Amino acid sequence: MTQSLKPGENTTLSMPKGQVVVSHAAGDNLDVNLTAFLVTETGKVVDDSGMVFFNAPEHASGAASFIAPVSQNGAVSHRIGFDLSRLPANITKIAISLTQDGSGGGFAAVKDLRAQVIVGDQTLELAPGTFSQETGIVVLELYVRNGQLKARSVWQGFASGLAGLCGLYGIEVADEAPAAAPTAAPTPTPPPTPTPAPAAAAKPVNIAKSLITLDKPGTSHKVSLEKGPSAPKVIRVSATWVDNGDNQDNDDLDLRIGILRPDGRMSIIQAPDKSGSFDADPFVFHTGDVVNASASAPGIETVEINPAISQRMGGKVALVCSVYSAVANGAVSVASLKPKMRMEYGDQVVECAFEFKSGFFSSMVYTYVIGLIEIDLDHIELSPSGTTSKTGSEATPWLSRKGDKLLITMDGPPVFKGHPPQSGGKKSYV
Repeated sequence: MTQSLKPGENTTLSMPKGQVVVSHAAGDNLDVNLTAFLVTETGKVVDDSGMVFFNAPEHASGAASFIAPVSQNGAVSHRIGFDLSRLPANITKIAISLTQDGSGGGFAAVKDLRAQVIVGDQTLELAPGTFSQETGIVVLELYVRNGQLKARSVWQGFASGLAGLCGLYGIEVADEAPAAAPTAAPTPTPPPTPTPAPAAAAKPVNIAKSLITLDKPGTSHKVSLEKGPSAPKVIRVSATWVDNGDNQDNDDLDLRIGILRPDGRMSIIQAPDKSGSFDADPFVFHTGDVVNASASAPGIETVEINPAISQRMGGKVALVCSVYSAVANGAVSVASLKPKMRMEYGDQVVECAFEFKSGFFSSMVYTYVIGLIEIDLDHIELSPSGTTSKTGSEATPWLSRKGDKLLITMDGPPVFKGHPPQSGGKKSYV
């Protein structure tokens, strides 16, 4: 069921859990970001944790989560997942905002802008008005009123970007003067009904981000692990893929992590049967299995790595991150699903997206190594790979060391969901 909402209109949602999807045409020098603010009746956040965005991708309650954007066929899709049933008692609304902080033009430079709210088989289409120099937009609000789950289309533009929206919702921006409430730019829609209240005390938030893209063999990037109580508590690695458009039910990839321990033994993590643990050995946790992808909802699987994994294991740890499709799923080229890997640690984001050679999309390869991660006490080093299995092979990536050099081979024992690893000669997992 699809329903269109004009700015200012609201409707009832059929269920509490879903996604907000904002898409637009890709373009040079654009820096478009989606942010959720979880606010109280005062219209302000309780503290800095009420802001869910690229540097803080999940609210502790599970009521909102940031999903890394995906590019496909000349368009970019941004997503916020939500679950209104998990709203804390003092939170009354999730405000979804959009910013464009790229060079020049504001949202006048963003073409084919549209938004959707997707819950089950219900889809809300939220078409915006015309924007010019605005750099911030309140797109919509999600809330519960008189026991009903509601969504309201807003599309109100402002001229002060993410910093201004932070000020509107009571968040102080780090290393800057506290942002004033944003100045409304002329738009064809009325502004949201104000809810004046004193600003909540909130810790300064770092809204800067650093995105590094690695897409060529031989490249790498180092990230320093922070120390102290304010250090990020998790290294988050996600793999995304898209429907290849072949009209076949073969878009079920699995994110698989092979862990090379300091003593040379290998362990493996995959969902749902080898999900691991964040706080206990092997200090890597797979958050869940995703079984398909579509044009509107790319598949995303995520693992969380304990930043102390190197200390806990007593030395340098290497992780090989691959995606895999079982032969039983049907003939498919993993390359045709355009897998990418993204590592997030605090405000640092590194993406591995290997450039496939011409003709590779027709090759029936079932395992593809997106990237390698090495964690050595106080730093993380990432590098893209592009290594693949042989055509038709279900062998698993295997890591070893020759001196200081990390070696990857595609000859590990096959591993299938719900079954122990098959025999691989002298090679076995712990």
